[in-house]
Amino acid sequence: MPDVSIRPARDGDAQAIAAIYAWHVANGTATFDTEAPDTGAWAAKIADFAARGFPFLAAEREGGIVAYAYAARFRDRAAYAHTCEDSIYVAHEARGGGIGSVLLPALIEAARASGFQQMIAVIGGGEPASVALHARCGFVHAGRMRNVGSKFGRLLDTVYMQRDLREDQNP
Repeated sequence: MPDVSIRPARDGDAQAIAAIYAWHVANGTATFDTEAPDTGAWAAKIADFAARGFPFLAAEREGGIVAYAYAARFRDRAAYAHTCEDSIYVAHEARGGGIGSVLLPALIEAARASGFQQMIAVIGGGEPASVALHARCGFVHAGRMRNVGSKFGRLLDTVYMQRDLREDQNP
């Protein structure tokens, strides 16, 4: 287990979260964003999630944010009220160190405590590390949309995975 602590994100985390996401926007295909939101947008998102009772977690190591994850309603329509979509990003320099394997289970529990019953992972680019992480945390393959994104001159798939939060599926 990596030496990290998981806690709810705070306003003061917005700058570090913005930097983590900006790296993924500029260098990766896990997000289809092509422009990164600024620190103010992240601070507003953290506050909005807190107000709505949605989990937004930060992974902290040695006083710095090394990853974050959040869950929000999968779609805004009332029928989706018990289904959430997760997002998880690890700082580039911290990837591969097991942080995701600590952070995602914490997010699953926080989402369950928030009243969500299903969690959907929408994995941009079908990123193998993200697919593997979600599978280790009890997610199952739910579909693939082919060539729906375009980034860095490549057509990219989106992989959907799903986890039932009503069952204890921790591996």
